[in-house]
Amino acid sequence: MLSELKPTRVEDAYLRLKDEILQNRMPPGFQAPEPEIALHLGMSRTPVREALIRLENEGLVRLIPRRGALVLPVSAGDMREIYEILTALEPEAAASLARKKPDAGSLQELEAITLAMESALANGDLDAWADADDRFHRKLLAMHANNRMTNFVNTLFDQVHRARMTTLRLRKPPEQSTREHREILDHIIAGDVEKARKSFRAHRERAADELLSILESYRLPAL
Repeated sequence: MLSELKPTRVEDAYLRLKDEILQNRMPPGFQAPEPEIALHLGMSRTPVREALIRLENEGLVRLIPRRGALVLPVSAGDMREIYEILTALEPEAAASLARKKPDAGSLQELEAITLAMESALANGDLDAWADADDRFHRKLLAMHANNRMTNFVNTLFDQVHRARMTTLRLRKPPEQSTREHREILDHIIAGDVEKARKSFRAHRERAADELLSILESYRLPAL
């Protein structure tokens, strides 16, 4: 029974800690000893330790002997590399999806997410907007149905989401980004392969320029 419960406890600790980091409740530079983190989660140290090792492997924290876990900063260099990869992969996923000419039913969730993004923007709810933005990219990639790509890119999405949450209120309201998501979806619905590819690439290139400009201008914490 214990061997069955342990993975569940580790997974729970991992997901809870990851959410704290991605939502910026444990911001870059946050540091705490493992017992303190375990107490915060109401869990024993063993699953917390294993969860932190997973998060370290994903580049979100650094484990420091006798000092606990340090949440790593959002690095402009890391983001530049990540966006370079996403700009190469995601437009091809969108083009592939457009080539399949999916029916309205199969795109219903992407449509709902896009509407949620537009609604969040209209209501000035930046946190809800960021959540919808993240879901749009993950859902589109999942529909591409390349499991290896999905598993790899989802880790990059985690880093992008954290950077987005860190800089969300340092940039203008995301009106252009919201329009770009709608355009991408429209091109997919129309089955226009080249426009889906080009609009997605332009979206990622513009988003990268905007994010890197903020990270470099504000010189957010580097540890």
